[in-house]
Amino acid sequence: MVILLRLLLIVLIVFLLYTGIKFLFNPKRKLELAHEQKQYYFLDAKDNVRKNFLLTYKGALFEGEKYLGTTTNSFEVVSIFIWSKSTNELQGLTLEDFEHIQEQVKLRYPHSKVDWKSPIKELIFKKSQS
Repeated sequence: MVILLRLLLIVLIVFLLYTGIKFLFNPKRKLELAHEQKQYYFLDAKDNVRKNFLLTYKGALFEGEKYLGTTTNSFEVVSIFIWSKSTNELQGLTLEDFEHIQEQVKLRYPHSKVDWKSPIKELIFKKSQS
């Protein structure tokens, strides 16, 4: 009986260690932490085109939708739409911030055309007109 209890205790300790390590290295947790600390973090399953990516920059959380298309040699992500999860978080962001985000997305998906949804689209359109 004592051996069984010790074995159960060892299994419990291993399970708790595994759960703790899994929690610490969870990408969603890293995204939330970067969002709270107003840092840049890009969360993406690059091999899964159907899954949207999330990124946080200066306290604003963005989501991007990827579309697969053809390039000259292969199938690649050719179009990306990005929008803000909350427009309240956009306060204080400048055109340069959105250009930086766009550059970071283009680094990961060089064949893509990045489009923004409202209200960011209007800001970029106004700047390009002047």
